[in-house]
Amino acid sequence: MTRTRTWAAAAVAALGLLAATAGPVAADAPARAAATVPWSVSLDTASAAGERWTEPTQYPSSPDLVVSGTLTNTGTGCYAVWTRFFRDFSAGPVTKRAELCGPGTAAVAARQRYDYLTTGYVTVCRGTADTSDCAPWTNITWWPIASR
Repeated sequence: MTRTRTWAAAAVAALGLLAATAGPVAADAPARAAATVPWSVSLDTASAAGERWTEPTQYPSSPDLVVSGTLTNTGTGCYAVWTRFFRDFSAGPVTKRAELCGPGTAAVAARQRYDYLTTGYVTVCRGTADTSDCAPWTNITWWPIASR
């Protein structure tokens, strides 16, 4: 018990010393880059990956969820990235965010109002017309939700 208390006291003292000697933190791009959460999903020769974060809006309790990334295909088929957001138990539309036929890359971008009742998903599907042949939907609103 004494050893635990000694360790805890030393840790608290070290944190206090660190806080006292650290300079001010600038709101630079490197600090913002740390405030993102990665996401990824793949199907066959296509994969989509990127980052997500929230940005403040005029409504403090409802920031925007920003999803950014890249769809990559190494094969000859066509693929698309789709998102779907739910608010409480109400489903929003399935929305195509990027498509690509053949090898290459395409940008993926989405912006959605976010609050604690919002759940969002992303997937990659074969073809560009619908979501009938897709990878499992991946949650893009699981915690942590990072802020910029």
